[in-house]
Amino acid sequence: MTSARAQILSAVRRNLHADRGRGDSARRAEVTTRLRHHPRGPVPARSDLEPAARVDLFQQQAETASATVARVAAWDDLPGAVSAYLRARNLSAEVTLAPHPDLDGINWAVGAPVVGVRRGTPDPDTAVGVSRALAGVAETGTLLLRSGADSPTTLNFLPANHIVALHAAEIVGPYEDAWDRLRAEQADGAVPRTVNLVTGPSRTADIEQTLQLGAHGPMNLHIVVVGDVG
Repeated sequence: MTSARAQILSAVRRNLHADRGRGDSARRAEVTTRLRHHPRGPVPARSDLEPAARVDLFQQQAETASATVARVAAWDDLPGAVSAYLRARNLSAEVTLAPHPDLDGINWAVGAPVVGVRRGTPDPDTAVGVSRALAGVAETGTLLLRSGADSPTTLNFLPANHIVALHAAEIVGPYEDAWDRLRAEQADGAVPRTVNLVTGPSRTADIEQTLQLGAHGPMNLHIVVVGDVG
C-alpha cells in the first residue's frame, strides 16, 4: 500500500471511529451549524466591480459561453423580448412559463400577441421554456436557479430552448454572493431540494473532442436582464 493511500485510509478510520459515539441529533446539529456559519471561498478580483460593471461582465461571460442576452427596462417588456427572440429564430409561438409571481404578474397578451402561454411543468414536446432565476454570477456568466413550486427544475432541462429572466440588481460578482442570496431567501437556514448552476447551453465534447450543443439539455439559452442597478 502506498504511503499516501495509507494516510487517507487511516484518517477515514479515525473519523469513523470518532463518529460512532455521537447520535443523530449531534450530527444534525453539526450540519445545521455548517449551513448557517459557512466559510467563504476565495473571490476572484475580476468580480469585485461596481453594480453596472457586474452586469456588463455577466453579459460578456454568458455570451462567451454561447448564451444570448437581451436587456429590457421593466418586467412588462419581457413578453416583447420573448416574442422577438422566437421570431428571430423561427421558433414555436407557444411557451411554457414557470408559475413565478414575477412572470404571472405580466400581461402576456399585450405587446406580444404571437406568444401563447401555458404555465407549469413542461412536457416532452415543449419547445420553449421560460424560467425565473434567483441570481446571476458575473465572474462566469452563470445563472442560479433553485427548485420550488414557482420554479420547476424540469424547465431547465426538457425544452430545447430555455429563456431565463432575472433583474439586473440580482447579478452579483462571485459565487459566494449568489449562495448568500439563496440562503437569505430560505427560511430558517433551509435549502431547496435542487439548485442548478447554468452556464450557457448544454454541451459536450466527449465524442472525438467535437463540441456539441444540446447534449443533455437545452440547445439554446437566452437570458433577459430586466431593469438596471440604479
